[in-house]
Amino acid sequence: MAHALSPLAVWESFYVIVGSSAAALTGLQFVVIVLAAEMNTLRVPTTSAFATPTVVHFCAALLISAIMSAPWQGLSSAGLAVGACGAAGLAYVVMVVWQLRRQTDYVPVFEDWIWHCGLPFAAYAALLAGPVLIRSHPRPSLFMIGATALLLLFIGIHNAWDAVTYIALKRSHEPRGGADQ
Repeated sequence: MAHALSPLAVWESFYVIVGSSAAALTGLQFVVIVLAAEMNTLRVPTTSAFATPTVVHFCAALLISAIMSAPWQGLSSAGLAVGACGAAGLAYVVMVVWQLRRQTDYVPVFEDWIWHCGLPFAAYAALLAGPVLIRSHPRPSLFMIGATALLLLFIGIHNAWDAVTYIALKRSHEPRGGADQ
């Protein structure tokens, strides 16, 4: 008896690329945190509002990739797991909004609200909606889930880049040869 090829099998390379990229970039974000700590620019409320969500979005892209690469018996099981990630992500974005408003080290500009709140909210909402449609419209639903994993990866890249440039610019404005030299 021949088994039909799972609709997820054709996505294998996509999720290997997205998941591997997310894992590697998570490690690089740790380097950014260490650099910020060495420069004494790291404060807990600011880190919770800006750096930690970047790691969470990278890890969400990695988790989606792992879920969608697992050998599920059917699409509904994968959809349920991804939908749970979407629900958790939406709750997390609400917490990030609260943390952004609470921290006082940096006043977020419009771009920050888009990249740290708006786009993540849209991504996690799509992640929650995609699996709902997976039974009736599997192909578009699979594209929606894939696009969401990629969007979370791009959000993380953008936010990590913002953090690195902020640290670099802050460092370039400090006087050379600090007190410990």
